[in-house]
Amino acid sequence: MILLTAAQSRELDRITQTKYGVDSYSLMTSAGNEVARSIARHWPNAMADGVLVIAGKGNNGGDGFVAARKLRDAGEPVRAVLLGSPAELKGDAARAYGEYVTNGGAVIEAATETALAAALDSAQTGVVVDAIFGTGLNAEVRGVTRNAVEAINQLRVPIAAVDIASGINADTGAVMGVAVRATATVTFGFAKFGHVSYPGMEFCGCLEIADIGFATGAIDEIAPRGRLIERADVDRLIRPRASNTHKGTYGHPLIIAGGRGKSGAAVLASRGALRAGAGLLTAAVPESILAIVASSQAELMTEPMPERDGHFDGGATIERLAQLIAGKSAIIAGPGMGTSDEVREIVQWLSKTAARPDCPLLLDADALNVLAVLGPELLREAGGPVVLTPHPGEMARLLHSSVAAVNADRIGSAQRLAEITGAGVLLKGARSVIVTPERDVLVNSSGNPGMGSPGMGDVLSGIIGALMGQRMPAGEALELG
Repeated sequence: MILLTAAQSRELDRITQTKYGVDSYSLMTSAGNEVARSIARHWPNAMADGVLVIAGKGNNGGDGFVAARKLRDAGEPVRAVLLGSPAELKGDAARAYGEYVTNGGAVIEAATETALAAALDSAQTGVVVDAIFGTGLNAEVRGVTRNAVEAINQLRVPIAAVDIASGINADTGAVMGVAVRATATVTFGFAKFGHVSYPGMEFCGCLEIADIGFATGAIDEIAPRGRLIERADVDRLIRPRASNTHKGTYGHPLIIAGGRGKSGAAVLASRGALRAGAGLLTAAVPESILAIVASSQAELMTEPMPERDGHFDGGATIERLAQLIAGKSAIIAGPGMGTSDEVREIVQWLSKTAARPDCPLLLDADALNVLAVLGPELLREAGGPVVLTPHPGEMARLLHSSVAAVNADRIGSAQRLAEITGAGVLLKGARSVIVTPERDVLVNSSGNPGMGSPGMGDVLSGIIGALMGQRMPAGEALELG
């Protein structure tokens, strides 16, 4: 599923019209017709109680008036509320309004809160059409439109949103003050990032993508980099193993992890790598936890690292790691390491020295926390591919931001970190966001609340590291992992 930003959606519209000669009103007509068809398909019985179209003053409202006309022509009882006055309508929206009224459609003007309250109070309603705001909304919903959104949410009937639930930011999924809780959303041409990102996806309900006649050549020109990852997308990445292969065929990652009280982080990362098919695997851990880690997984190889008080000794560990990385196919570092000056020294060395074209580096957990102190731009000096897998707290530290700011724009946050570091980035959480080294932006559709438990991130780092260790490109490893 291709994902567009609001700007790309506008550009798709523009190129389709200016370069490929598709009339703008024909696109609006197709959009409104698709909304009407969706309502008739989903709620044929509820329509008999009346369809209430609440329209804004822009083209989203125009789509709503086309849908109203289509349903009225089919014999359905339809009433429309315009959040403004007809004089404020322009272009295609004005034309759609005019055609609806000319065909006998009734419109209640609700430019004030009092008029809106009266219009909704008198409405016999079985289905609501939310045609207030489209994908261009970028400011908080206020005034009479805010009252309209709140009133719609209280009607307790099916709600069909036109293009996107009004009040949802199409790029981030953020709620702009208030938002309609749609039962279903009919969007046009392609889905938007806000449709598939929290919290927006919860407000959009069942998402339908309708073809309204955008030119194929137009989407080719835009060349969008966004995509929703679904099962079919990753099935292609799982390749059968040839019969004449052996453990040496499937890579030899090195995991640098663990410390006093955090031996489990090294264990879980190692198990993730082994389950993901690493042919060989070595875990470099502080000497005092070696026995715990070694006994946790029989096939795991371990290397004791010099330590101080149960944690990595910086300089001595680097000397030992410099010998160990020879011949390794990937390096995974960070889980359970702590954030001491010693670890900071190790991460700095890894970032500048360890990564090679044939040996990608994955930094997670504590490695990310010390990288935030060192400066994430340090990774631009890396000699090979680098992948970062932060959760929102780690991302906030890396960007010198806040968790709230990161979660308010998860896609933008991941893109900023990728730009600063040149690395591939996976921002964990519900609907994880991936920015590949090639700058594709992927939103993951899988996962469940049961994953909110200790060690999930450690397992993920091991899985992705093992996939890269098997020579899978970093972007594909992030996607499949």
